[in-house]
Amino acid sequence: MHVPAGVPRAVPATVLASAEASATETATRAAARAGVRIHLAEDVPTVEAISRFFAAVWQTSEAQPPFAPDALRAFAHAGGAVHYADDRDGVAAASVLLFCSPAANAVYSVIAAARTSDRGVGFALKQAQRAWALERGMTSMIWTFDPLVSRNAHFNLAKLGATATEYTVDLFGRIDDGVNGHDETDRLTAVWPLSEPHSAHCAGPDPDSAELNPRPAPDGAPFRARDENGLWCRVPPDIVTTRRRDQRLAVEWRAAVRDALRPVFDAGFVATGFSKSGWYHLTRKEQP
Repeated sequence: MHVPAGVPRAVPATVLASAEASATETATRAAARAGVRIHLAEDVPTVEAISRFFAAVWQTSEAQPPFAPDALRAFAHAGGAVHYADDRDGVAAASVLLFCSPAANAVYSVIAAARTSDRGVGFALKQAQRAWALERGMTSMIWTFDPLVSRNAHFNLAKLGATATEYTVDLFGRIDDGVNGHDETDRLTAVWPLSEPHSAHCAGPDPDSAELNPRPAPDGAPFRARDENGLWCRVPPDIVTTRRRDQRLAVEWRAAVRDALRPVFDAGFVATGFSKSGWYHLTRKEQP
């Protein structure tokens, strides 16, 4: 697969060993706080339950889930990882990891979802993925996410400390589900250094003193700004609901954010933070 520029290729063995031990402890604590147990899927009934879970999250029929049980079984059989978290109500979260090219020392998170976002289940699942990857000598995790989905952006950049390195227009083409609707699938590529602690720059400040660009967003308010620390771009608070209620407005948001972000990433910026009020913070990519 394509590996974004700037992905760390190697980490000293002592650093990797220390990170592995810390990651395992972090994952165990996170699962306990969330009230779940996290496992690897190892049999057909389990991957069938996970497939049904993905169908429910992405609002598709069970006959057309994002990943069928046979695909999930194949991913695990090929050496990847199908993690799932369970509680008294069944599957609470699930994910799939595959390996990138050998030189990258990275894994690719194909899909990940949690039943709820208010218990820390998604964070616990991500930490389990991190521990699994570090145990196998991997130093980075890569995945893509919709730049318009603000809760995912905040989770990825502010909570985990990943960096969004690339903007790709309509990466997957149209996806027929209840989350993407009929929108184009623009995606940001997230890179998460697994051996490094959470970075302070991902705390998610707001652009309080930034110079606002007068061009309005589809909601009529400013959505672009700049200051001495970089550039800013605001996205809607809940694009999934907007897609259900007003498809035309959702398309306008997609076009506006694409026009704002795509040239910025092409010019060498990366997204290093996301504020609670919905602003991406973009800074110049660090040179190796």
